[in-house]
Amino acid sequence: MTIGLICLAAVLLLAFLRVPLGIALLTVSIGGISLVNSFEVARTLIPMTLSEAAFSYELAVVPLFILMGNVLSRTGISEDLFRAAYAFLGAVRGGLALATMVTCAGFSAVCGSSFATAATMAKVAYPSMQQYGYSDRLASATIAAGGTLGILIPPSIILMIYGILTQQNIGELFIAGVLPGLLGLAMYMLVIYLIAWFKPEHAPRGNPVSARERWQSLAGVWPFVALFLLIIGGLYMGWFTATEAGGMGSGLALLIALVQRRLNLQRFVEVMKETAHTSVMLYVVLFGAMLFSQVISFSGLADELLSLVQDSGLSRIGVLLAILAVFLLLGCVMDSMAIILIFVPLFTPTLVAQGFDLVWFGIIVVVLTEIGLITPPVGMNVFVLKANLPKVPVGTIFRGLVPFIGIDVLRLALLVAFPSISLYLVQLMK
Repeated sequence: MTIGLICLAAVLLLAFLRVPLGIALLTVSIGGISLVNSFEVARTLIPMTLSEAAFSYELAVVPLFILMGNVLSRTGISEDLFRAAYAFLGAVRGGLALATMVTCAGFSAVCGSSFATAATMAKVAYPSMQQYGYSDRLASATIAAGGTLGILIPPSIILMIYGILTQQNIGELFIAGVLPGLLGLAMYMLVIYLIAWFKPEHAPRGNPVSARERWQSLAGVWPFVALFLLIIGGLYMGWFTATEAGGMGSGLALLIALVQRRLNLQRFVEVMKETAHTSVMLYVVLFGAMLFSQVISFSGLADELLSLVQDSGLSRIGVLLAILAVFLLLGCVMDSMAIILIFVPLFTPTLVAQGFDLVWFGIIVVVLTEIGLITPPVGMNVFVLKANLPKVPVGTIFRGLVPFIGIDVLRLALLVAFPSISLYLVQLMK
């Protein structure tokens, strides 16, 4: 038990010190397993765990969806989606910010990465908002908040990792994320509309677009519609697994880019290199998390936490609120990926014992992660945006995000109070 607590503290300390998360998890896990059992056990267990994970069919889903997102972001297809959204929404007050938010949601539906969504929209949408006189506060906050939709609207890399850690069906997690993701989009758009209504100087009107131009702009939307229907429709109907959906989605994305003549040999090599680099980084982190879960199991830390909860006299809802508070507070000071990799394996036995649905809790964890991505002082989406918009102060972005954080907390409360929002489509699928 003492060794388990020391290992947990060591990983948290290394994460705070910005040591690469995969290295921190692997190093502490090797030491922890050696202390709890012996070095011989660690020497045997480590290659066994890593080889099983490396050749796992389920883990193949990660690079496939990363490839699909990279193809779409590198070939400029995301810009077509923005133009279409602007054609329909740009003429109303705040319409350009509304179009940006819709584009973030559409790009998220085929990307799966919050950082990639924020970085792409910074290049695509911010120059247009600046041109039409939008305040830096609203423009940057819209992109940072819209980027968080990338980890909830399926396919989502975070949901894949959560499913691997908790051994939940990734396809069901994707389906469960649809309605909460659309709810998040609607609530974010409401925030933008209210800001534009009460503070019109932050969100001027755009130029009107003719009906003909609107319909012509829809020609750039079909790749996103096709990919979303193929992936989510196929999963919902049970035609294929999440891994097969990733293969078909990445294949269709490559085919679309080739048909539209946006993919040459040089760009294809760049896409493959970026996909390999991102996938390897995620695999190192995942392998470390798998080994760290072994430390938690061997040390009895999770069992001790379960006993502590059972002896505390807290109600079922009290236990849930305490766990949510831990995630929410850590999200303000730690990287969201680190929180999920370290604490999801720790809390999972307690949640199962209390009878909570792990698919539903996965959506709750992702929403908590979304809040952490835009909450000071360590809002990773804000710093990704700052890297792409060096002239916009970090303080300006955080001030603009205050109403978006508030609406996120309200959405979290709705999803906790009404689990059916997350589970309705999953139950229909079953």
